[in-house]
Amino acid sequence: MNLSTQLLESAEKFKTKPAFIFMDQETSYAEFNEAVTRFAGGLQSLGVNKGDNVALLLGNSPHFLIGLYGLMRLGATAIPINPTYTPDEIAYILKNGDVKAVITLDLLIPMFEKMKQMLPEVKHIIVCPSGTDSAGIPQDLSISEKMKPFTDILQMASGDFSPSIIEEEETALILYTSGTTGKPKGAMLTHKNLYSNARDVADYLQINGDDRVITVLPMFHVFCLTVSMNAPLLNGGTLIVLPKFSPAEVFRVAEKYEVTLFAGVPTMFNYLLQYPEAKVDSFKTLRFCISGGSAMPVALLSNFEKKFDAIVSEGYGLSEASPVTCFNPIDRPRKPGSIGKSIIHVENKVVDELGEEVEAGEVGELIVKGPNVMKGYYKMPEETAATIKDGWLYTGDLARKDDEDYFYIVDRKKDMVIVGGFNVYPREVEEVLFAHSDISEVAVIGAPDPNLGEVIRCFVVSKNPELTEKQLIEYCQAHLAKYKVPESIEFMDELPKNTTGKILRRALKNAVLQQTK
Repeated sequence: MNLSTQLLESAEKFKTKPAFIFMDQETSYAEFNEAVTRFAGGLQSLGVNKGDNVALLLGNSPHFLIGLYGLMRLGATAIPINPTYTPDEIAYILKNGDVKAVITLDLLIPMFEKMKQMLPEVKHIIVCPSGTDSAGIPQDLSISEKMKPFTDILQMASGDFSPSIIEEEETALILYTSGTTGKPKGAMLTHKNLYSNARDVADYLQINGDDRVITVLPMFHVFCLTVSMNAPLLNGGTLIVLPKFSPAEVFRVAEKYEVTLFAGVPTMFNYLLQYPEAKVDSFKTLRFCISGGSAMPVALLSNFEKKFDAIVSEGYGLSEASPVTCFNPIDRPRKPGSIGKSIIHVENKVVDELGEEVEAGEVGELIVKGPNVMKGYYKMPEETAATIKDGWLYTGDLARKDDEDYFYIVDRKKDMVIVGGFNVYPREVEEVLFAHSDISEVAVIGAPDPNLGEVIRCFVVSKNPELTEKQLIEYCQAHLAKYKVPESIEFMDELPKNTTGKILRRALKNAVLQQTK
């Protein structure tokens, strides 16, 4: 079984039931399934075939849903990309991912025009309107011949299209994650990975056909893909799709559609809690909420539950595991501060440096095994071998387990910073700053932030006394996605180092923490 086949069955079972609601417009399961088949057939007519890699450079919309499921039905591999990435970041993924076609927004056409020399392998650019008054595709660009409207693809399908035969170990998705080397790594998720994790999450959390889920997490992020999209769609649930997060809109749709599930990162919960016009009654139909992406402060969890009389189940996952490995159960006691217990069919354990399981209460590395574990990193066999050993995925996260098999994350990967639910590796930001001709030394850390969880703080040594913080931040804005841009940059005469010359990030972090007390 795979997600595309499951949708075919759901379309028969739930024909007239809304699969998703977007901008207050309903699309039934039958309509969704028909659009998916037509889009797959249109892609095939265009010359996109099974095994080809196609990028999804889109926000939350029906175009993303139809595009993703259409690619799976065709047997092509989808590569979701954050549309707020810079041209450099997008170009790297498109080139590294051997992308043949891109499904993107009309707003991004000027960027593709500028990148045309960098992307000779991209044969087709399928353009989706960003609004109701979109002007269409310009005809005076050098890439105009590569571009086709999304609606045209739907109309291109021949009547004899039939879904591809999909083997469960074939790659369905490549998710690029921030790499420790500064370059993103493409985690290859199979059809089995995606289907099994969606099924196991749905079963563990008892997500069913009566559920109406607010889908506001970014669709290009694996947390949303599995928890807020695929799991509800498996069982005939309805997605309430929001193009962006807005507390006012969350409360509005929650009340209007009597939503039963809300999934978000801790930052979202904090904004909802602090929203001055929050209507407690708007959440009265909620069965529970789901938190993930980063650790949720216990105080935030408690205050949210108390104010809205809601249950918040916190879980854990990573792209390489499709992503969910643990969740706090909804039918048994939950433990605030814990990531919960292993979900169905997934095994977690805590091991020492030799790979031996440690006793309850002891800290070690969290490793994961199950049908959700990725195939490997795209074109990176050495990285794959270092991460997956004897079928176990080594997360790099330090954790402990209690006597009742509840897991707790003690510390994240050594240097990773999580900004509003998004992973940022300091090395990636450091590489950009090092490329500046006036910078001789740089260190990047994460600093606590009440809204985003963490923000990026930088410390630099400059060769140019005239260089300002404002100039450096503008430089970073030109080369990094918005959430990776430093909140502040501090100039120093010298960075603290140990006897071997290694920069002591921990000393900088401790100094920042002292300042915030």
